[in-house]
Amino acid sequence: MNSPTKEDAEVLLQTAGVVYDDDPAALTVIAELERRLHEPLRLAIAGMVKAGKSTLLNAMLGEQIAPTDAGECTRLVTWYRYSKTPTITLHTHAGEPRRMPVRREHGRLVMGLGGVPAEDVDWIDVGWPLEGLKSMILIDTPGIASLSEDTSKRTTRFLTPEESPSSADAVVYLMRHLHASDVKFLEAFRDTAAGAAQTVCAVGVLSRSDEIGSGRIDSLLSAGKVARRYEHDGDLASLVLGVIPVAGLVAEGARTLREKEYAAFRELAALERADRERLFISADRFTGESDATTLSAAERRSLLSRFGIFGVRLATALIRGGASTSSELSDAMVKQSGLVELRQFVNDQFRTRATTLKLRGVLLELEKLIRDNPREGTEQIRAGIERISAAAHTLRELALLASARSDGLPFSQEDAADAQRIIGGSGTFAHVRLGLPDDSDDETMRACVDAKLAYWRTLAESPLTERAAVGVCRVVIRSLDEVASEVAPAPEPVADASEVAGADDPLVSSADVVLTSGPGDGLGQSAEEQGEDHKSRLRRKKKEKRLATFAERHPLR
Repeated sequence: MNSPTKEDAEVLLQTAGVVYDDDPAALTVIAELERRLHEPLRLAIAGMVKAGKSTLLNAMLGEQIAPTDAGECTRLVTWYRYSKTPTITLHTHAGEPRRMPVRREHGRLVMGLGGVPAEDVDWIDVGWPLEGLKSMILIDTPGIASLSEDTSKRTTRFLTPEESPSSADAVVYLMRHLHASDVKFLEAFRDTAAGAAQTVCAVGVLSRSDEIGSGRIDSLLSAGKVARRYEHDGDLASLVLGVIPVAGLVAEGARTLREKEYAAFRELAALERADRERLFISADRFTGESDATTLSAAERRSLLSRFGIFGVRLATALIRGGASTSSELSDAMVKQSGLVELRQFVNDQFRTRATTLKLRGVLLELEKLIRDNPREGTEQIRAGIERISAAAHTLRELALLASARSDGLPFSQEDAADAQRIIGGSGTFAHVRLGLPDDSDDETMRACVDAKLAYWRTLAESPLTERAAVGVCRVVIRSLDEVASEVAPAPEPVADASEVAGADDPLVSSADVVLTSGPGDGLGQSAEEQGEDHKSRLRRKKKEKRLATFAERHPLR
């Protein structure tokens, strides 16, 4: 069975447009679904108040455009999408969208509501010329469990509405500690976003992880242990695909590092060890009066505000370790912050599944439309929805991953780990699913997938395998079939008819010969045309492979 495509959904939406051609409200919904189908993946950043959502978003973007203070804009849902020129647009509950001036201070975007009360604003749309936004829309949301009930409701209405699918395709959920409100929100997102499929499209982030070890240089190691414990927590395991520790402030500072700051870090790194250790004892000591450095207290406060005490300690340690330019320091700090792992996770688990995740949201909303407004022709639409959903193997993979994380799989530990890897638990690229190095060639992958298919088919057909395990085997086999299709050798070019008809191959009979032309054969292609088609397919396949490799190596570039 072929995987569903955007074209399948387009046909369904066109059918819906005909069925509801006299209903302006329904046509508005259908037009919005068509737009959602063709726009990039929607990735929301969510979490409790002060979890560091806007800071992490800035780090992912590499620019300080999301407000991180406690201003009125942080109480609103804000979309960041690609635009050739910077734009800020307010969308109010009533009235036309309102364009706002774009202004920056000290490198940071300054956003205001221009006198419009926050309660009158539905959402803010920020367009920005960043390459990473071409393949993904990032959505900043107000904190949940806020003292302001209205602020929290904005996020729940957007991500976990009661009577409609979520407006986001996937979520990065930040938490400093695991609270009951975190679990409650993630349960609501899973149930709302996935419908009956019970798929999981969220990743947990242990935010501000540099604070877990009180800013010590080994803080992220401690945070990693906590993240692994959370990842296997009974309440959380079935709600997120993984938990990654990230020092958001360090990541944001590193991606926006200025030469003046690098020079300041070099001076601090050059201090005598005793002077440096005294200065780094605490944030208060670092910003207090000191004769050990020429940096003023104001300059040190600025460093502390931008990087935190952990970031300051890390930067000086990396410079002493050999980071000789601002670019080298920036790269090293980004790697240490955990941002690289998060970006790779988002790329492997969400961006590679973007088409299916968008299809899911579109189909759920379309299903709600025909359920709320039944009329002649809607049964045809419902059948189309069911057909596309049944073919969406990616959703079955995500559902099985959720089940595996919460309840385990009915196999040995080795087989369970292999099954989770094959269905995309570690990423969706062919070599990752097969557990092979990233430089494996197609021949190696073909041999591996053949061996795994034989093993899992034997297991599925064994009379000793329980029924529940057989169902899991079928999902694994389907995933392997798709990998096999991906790494299959390209078909040989169709030979010229005269060559086929030659007596070189004694096994070729007249029934095997396909004439390139002749009576009644006006729709046939010549061998030359077929060869050109084959070359075109090969070029397209090579281009797609290059693009996939680029996306893998440069996520959210």
